Amino acid sequence: MESHQAQLGPQPSAELCAVAPASPSLSDHSPHDQPQPLDTHDRPSHFQDQDPSPWLASSPDSHSGHADTVDLLLDKTRAIVRLFQCHGCSLPYNTPYTLPCGRTICKKCLPRTHPRNSITYPATPLRLEAFECPFDGCDRQHVLDDCSLDVIVNKTAVMFADAIKLARTEAIALSNLTHITVQDVWQLAGISSLRQSAIPPKTVPGGRLLATWTLVEEGDLDYGAELSYRPVPVPAATQDPDGYDAQTLASVKNAMRSEMDCQICYGLFIDPLTTGCGHTFCRSCLHRVLDHSRSCPVCRRPLSINSLLKRSSCPSNYFISHLVETFWSSELQSRKELLAAEMAAQQRELNVPLFICTLAFPYMPTFLHIFEPRYRLMIRRALEGDRTFGMVLPKSQRRSGDAHFCELGTLLRIVNAQFYPDGRSLIETVGLSRFRVVRYSLLDGYTVAKTERVDDVSVEEEEALEATEVGYDAGIDSAGHDNLVVMPDDHQDQHDQDDADSKTHHSDEPSAATPSLPHTPSATSHGRQPSREGRPLTVENLNMMSTESLICFAKDFVRRMGQQSARWMTDRMLAIYGECPDDPIVFPWWFASTLPVKEYEKYRLLATSSVRERFKICALWILEIQRSHWSRSLQDCVIL
Repeated sequence: MESHQAQLGPQPSAELCAVAPASPSLSDHSPHDQPQPLDTHDRPSHFQDQDPSPWLASSPDSHSGHADTVDLLLDKTRAIVRLFQCHGCSLPYNTPYTLPCGRTICKKCLPRTHPRNSITYPATPLRLEAFECPFDGCDRQHVLDDCSLDVIVNKTAVMFADAIKLARTEAIALSNLTHITVQDVWQLAGISSLRQSAIPPKTVPGGRLLATWTLVEEGDLDYGAELSYRPVPVPAATQDPDGYDAQTLASVKNAMRSEMDCQICYGLFIDPLTTGCGHTFCRSCLHRVLDHSRSCPVCRRPLSINSLLKRSSCPSNYFISHLVETFWSSELQSRKELLAAEMAAQQRELNVPLFICTLAFPYMPTFLHIFEPRYRLMIRRALEGDRTFGMVLPKSQRRSGDAHFCELGTLLRIVNAQFYPDGRSLIETVGLSRFRVVRYSLLDGYTVAKTERVDDVSVEEEEALEATEVGYDAGIDSAGHDNLVVMPDDHQDQHDQDDADSKTHHSDEPSAATPSLPHTPSATSHGRQPSREGRPLTVENLNMMSTESLICFAKDFVRRMGQQSARWMTDRMLAIYGECPDDPIVFPWWFASTLPVKEYEKYRLLATSSVRERFKICALWILEIQRSHWSRSLQDCVIL
């Protein structure tokens, strides 16, 4: 291969629907309660979730303007109000918090938290306690660090309540009245009523919308309850109640519209995703932003990049999604069609140029010397475009018909380029994200491909993985202090010397499958246990260590190698890749970039889906080094 890595330094009407009975309200709060401080001891633990989408899906938004709003009012009054009603306390939203599963409840309705054991990464204070998700169908445990005041839900809820308050004052002046009855959901389902005392019918000022909201404010309408309406003829009435409600709804619809635009693309939300800091964006927009920054575009709070982009880990915001579908379905449909057309065009196009040269990692710099004509053209086009291209590793051996490169790679962004008069160039790049090649072709001599992004699991799933695997852990003592920093010295016992002959066999060809630690002939197979100093001796020990212990084990190895002036930790290498990073997300990529290990062994990191997996692979490399007595001779740069 001519180009090489440069050696460089630094449904129907609501009142007619028969629905399954929903759980009763779980709160005795007065409708006039003020927001309370976050209390983790007196909270409901679980409540049944009723999906309003069947009502919201009825009567498609096929008109516009006032007529559209009237249809919404007549057919979806109860469902619209239900959107602004807390699932827990059945009152209007008060300090709404959106959970990682996409559902929203009041802050005071958050369930009680409980301490979590066997969770060491990320062990921030707000992640040490969790609560069971109160929504049916979600079996996840959430932590307070992932839940914040939802900015858009809070704003729109206030707008809706203010509009109703103003409309009520005018309805009273106009003598508009509606007779409203809370229907027994058990009887609607054909089951004998279990209600001890029925709520008596009421005559309330206004039309359907105002009457329904009044019951919610007074705490007389459970989240899952249905209503029947009957207008009260009043000779003094000057306007039809439903017509007046339609005007109110049209007004609040117009007021809320500005809040439904993504702050990145400035278009109507499509697949809205709410971050842990409470800000919402289109998922695809956030995807593009997080390619360049790990912070929220609005408040700059650090975000978990990978987990935010997977729908299975972080579903869309339920409230915002249904609000947009209810009030602006025509506009939403137009946006979806346009986006679908764009995506179809991208799928037809092979739009990622591939540089088949070496191995690159996210967050790490890669320096390249470009002199082949085909890659000169590719880099020039990249610089004229979005400055990105993919880096993949060539295959040394392949069967007939196979691609001549590995399917996993890293998307790089050009940060600096230096051109020479003869056409050559030196470029500096930084890794953005991982990808998998779906299909590829040739364009003007170089390879172009369609790719799909490779992401990590969510932090919640990472924590669950650790809790499942951790058993014996030599790294954390009973007081919570790390004791895993004892490394083998020059006087290892005879057993450790015997293990030097037992080495893991690594194939010279990379595998795209998610890697697992191979079984290594080890002390455990002969009945041996971890050493008395507490250091891991076997692959089995690594699998059972906490993530924090794995991190400490790897970082302490780097520290000791630095003290021994290992040649792979030269000033030149540190100038290129920087000092050992403290961030556990970045550390494995840095470690793989600096450690003298074969590229096809390092390639395994690209297929991992969690920080824990990557640290286990790094720890396995360290075990191999220790068993081979490389702790004393790494300065000779022996390669696995």
